Amino acid sequence: MKMRKFVLASCALFMAVLGKAQDPHFSQFFASPLTLNPAFTGKFDGTWRLAANHRDQWPSIPKAYVTTSASLDLHILGRIVPQNDVFGVGISGLTDASANGILKLNYGSVSLSYHKSLNENGTTTIGAGFQGTYSSLNLDVNKLTFEDMLQQNGFTGTTSDILVNGHNQNYFDMNAGLLFSGSTNGENNFYVGASMYHINRPKVSFKDKNWYLSGRITVHGGGSFPVGDQFTIHTSIIHQIQNKASETTLGAAIAANLNQDEE
Repeated sequence: MKMRKFVLASCALFMAVLGKAQDPHFSQFFASPLTLNPAFTGKFDGTWRLAANHRDQWPSIPKAYVTTSASLDLHILGRIVPQNDVFGVGISGLTDASANGILKLNYGSVSLSYHKSLNENGTTTIGAGFQGTYSSLNLDVNKLTFEDMLQQNGFTGTTSDILVNGHNQNYFDMNAGLLFSGSTNGENNFYVGASMYHINRPKVSFKDKNWYLSGRITVHGGGSFPVGDQFTIHTSIIHQIQNKASETTLGAAIAANLNQDEE
C-alpha cells in the first residue's frame, strides 16, 4: 500500500510540474455536456437542464482519482430570438482530486451558445458555444516525500526542492465548440460536433519553468433512432486529443416506451 501511495504521489507531482496531463473526463461523456462541448449549452428539449456526475476511479486504491461535476443550463430571450432558434446560457463546476487529495483542481465556468435553425420546423440546426473558466490548482507538498529527505542519518522530513511559484496556481481559460444536429424524418435525431478547450493555453507551473496547458481537441457524434413503436436506440462516439494522449470511446443504449399511450 505504501508503494501505491508513493507511485500516486509521484504521478501527482509529475503532472503538476509539467502541466501536460489529460483533463479530468468521464466515460459517460454524454451525461456531462458542458465539459464535452460548450455548444451543448441550451441544446435540449425543455426549459432547463441539471446534470451531475461523480467518478471514483480505481477504488481499490483509496482516493486515487475522485472527480465530481455539476452543471445547469437553460434557454433565455425566448421572446426575442427567432422561432426555432435557441439562445442558451449555463454555469458549471468541477472538482478533481488525485493521489488522496495531493493534487486538487477546482473550476467554475460560464457558457453561452446560439443555435440557428436551418429549416422551418427546427429539426436541423447549427450552433456555436463559448465558455470562460476560472480554475484553481493546489499541490499539498506536506503529503509528498522527496528524494533528499532520506539522508545518511535517516529520514529528515525536509527538502531543498522548493516550489518557487507557490502551492497554488490560478488561471483563466477559454473554450469553444460547434454543433450540428439534424433529422431525416422528424422522429430520429443525429448530431456531430467539435470543441477545443484551453484555447489560450494558460501557464500552469509550480516550478521556475514556463509550462502551458495543452489544448484539448474533441470530435464527437451520436443520435437516437426509433425501432418500431416501443424502442429507441441511442448511440454516441467521441475522439479526443490532448498533447500526445488520445482516446476514442463509443457506446450505445436502448430505451423502451412501456406506455404506448404517451409519446
